[in-house]
Amino acid sequence: MQEQLTILIIDDEESIRNELAEYLQNNNFKVLMAEAASEALNLLNTYEIDVVFLDIRLPGINGIELLKIIKEEFPQTEIIMISGHGEMQSVIEAMRRGACDFLPKPFSLTEVTSAIERTRRFIDLNNRLKEVENSFNLFANNIRKELGQGFIAQSSSMKKVTELVNKVAKSDPTNVLITGESGTGKELVARAIHYMSPRKDHYFYAVNSSAITETLFESEFFGHNKGSFTGANENKTGWFEVANKGTLFLDEIGDLPLSLQTKFLRVLEERKISRVGGTREIDIDVRIIAATNQDLEKLTEEKQFRLDLYHRLGTFIIHIPPLRERKEDIPLLINYFVDDFSKKMNKKITRIDKEVIDTLMDYSFPGNVRELRNMVERAIILSDGGRLSADDFQIDKVSKKISHTNNNVEVLDLNVLERNAIIKAIHQANFNKSAAAKLLNISFQALDRRIKKYKLVFEKRLG
Repeated sequence: MQEQLTILIIDDEESIRNELAEYLQNNNFKVLMAEAASEALNLLNTYEIDVVFLDIRLPGINGIELLKIIKEEFPQTEIIMISGHGEMQSVIEAMRRGACDFLPKPFSLTEVTSAIERTRRFIDLNNRLKEVENSFNLFANNIRKELGQGFIAQSSSMKKVTELVNKVAKSDPTNVLITGESGTGKELVARAIHYMSPRKDHYFYAVNSSAITETLFESEFFGHNKGSFTGANENKTGWFEVANKGTLFLDEIGDLPLSLQTKFLRVLEERKISRVGGTREIDIDVRIIAATNQDLEKLTEEKQFRLDLYHRLGTFIIHIPPLRERKEDIPLLINYFVDDFSKKMNKKITRIDKEVIDTLMDYSFPGNVRELRNMVERAIILSDGGRLSADDFQIDKVSKKISHTNNNVEVLDLNVLERNAIIKAIHQANFNKSAAAKLLNISFQALDRRIKKYKLVFEKRLG
């Protein structure tokens, strides 16, 4: 057994109570016993009970009425009903009122073990769901608070983005394609659309398309039934079902392999899925928001992305400009991040040196808003007082990058950086593409597409 459970047995038959208690104690459970409702409620008020074995027939208040009381006053406690022959209607009523399982009399000790294991899994699942729900609610509240203040920007280009977000959020369930360089905030825009839409009370589920392999695609997106393939030890809910009534966000959609694009398009058109190993079609109501830092039109011309899928996803396109094209937003973003990280790190920052602002305004920010955010976080960690200095921001390094760029010694182009990273990874992995993909934290298919994109040819040298 795993973590010890505290179990309460409520039955007016002493022999059943004692036999069941002895078996459970021998299996490392903490056991309490009661023969009537009043005694049981006293124990429930005194101890934290995980599971109750509850007989339907009790003197005074019967098991069904006691079940109702327990679920109202102790909703975290799970209940396994004990039923006699001919009490099936009562069992059905008990299940409707919140019982999680039942044992028909006479029952074997093996059946008791199975019922406890089923209940334990039910408790574990509920606990995980509560953790997810609490995290979801906390995150949703934070997002709504952030969105209530609008995006941190004053540039006309970002005001246009805000206007588009406001409009498309209300146009449910229009698919949206968000374009822009890495680090511009495409997922933030996607979340904004979700939390400003009628779907805000349902799940927003983010998926990195470049991490999806062909072998896992159907299982991850559609789910699978237990036993449908080797390793399918239990039923699995796919991402389409998880995000049902909500939003499914597909980041790096340009990296989705062509063979998977066809399957994905079919779901978008039919709005139905079937789990792997299943025969029942499941209706889905999911808004799709996709994002990419690639030129999908160019990929369609090169036959690397389906044109019909591009049109299906690109019903409404929002482009987020890079930070270097909206430099008037830099001071606002710096102040926002300074305030945010200062609170989190319990530091009081009252001033930023003018040299810092001036230098950052001249910087091209190849990593966009994400890079600026990381700069501010690092600076606050390094700061000792209430002032952020050039040393805290390591401004000398930034200035060198600016100088190199201005002198055309080093062009900070994201494609160049990506191409160089691939070459370096391939050589570090001794020309093993699978190992190189792991080093780059992308799928083998994504690496292969990038190698073709940059027309890279690798020849392993011997000796």
